[in-house]
Amino acid sequence: MSRPTRTATVLIAAVVLALGFAAAGWFAAGGMERLRAADRFVTVKGSAEAIVDADLVVWPLPHSVGGNDLATVQRELDANTAIIRDFFLQAGFDADSIVVSPPRLEDRWAWAYGDSRPPERFRYANTVSLRTDDVAKALEVVRRSGELVSRGVMVGEGSAPEFDYTKLNDIKPGLIAEATAAARDSAQQFAEDSGSRLGGIRSANQGVVTISDRDQSSPHVKRVRVVTTVEYFLRD
Repeated sequence: MSRPTRTATVLIAAVVLALGFAAAGWFAAGGMERLRAADRFVTVKGSAEAIVDADLVVWPLPHSVGGNDLATVQRELDANTAIIRDFFLQAGFDADSIVVSPPRLEDRWAWAYGDSRPPERFRYANTVSLRTDDVAKALEVVRRSGELVSRGVMVGEGSAPEFDYTKLNDIKPGLIAEATAAARDSAQQFAEDSGSRLGGIRSANQGVVTISDRDQSSPHVKRVRVVTTVEYFLRD
């Protein structure tokens, strides 16, 4: 190969190499710019609440009797169970709303000897529960629960009515939309304060939906709260 030809080849190779470096630099600069933009984001939270009335009541009434004669305690437990059932039926609830658990028998002398034995050998217990969606009527009956004591029924621990709200799916979409809008308002304000523009959503998390009593004196009124966490990109 002649000297001019070799020189031309070297020059062409040098030009190609230079163009390659220039292109690589351009792509690298663009990539760094995109990376820098992708790293700029703000994380905000938004919340929404609704006050709703409970639509389900479960009211368990555990009760027990004691004695040394098994047949006697069985009769007494059956009598008390009938009293509680009658209490609910007279209040206007149907039989399907009343659930009676299997009885639980405890022989308290089985593992006790001598002076350590309790005076009553047998303890017989069950739970009569009311389950209804008529919350207003249930509240009226709860206020009259002292009538059971006057009729000789000693209700045990764990007899507080439980109020629940079962229609969460009906209001959840609206609460999420409201919470997300509140989060965007916070992000928009942050962007304006920092001299940026708000971009698209980087990530979003619905968070936790909680149902709690509005206050201690009205457990039948519930507070439903939704919190969303959203990340927005920031643009120059």
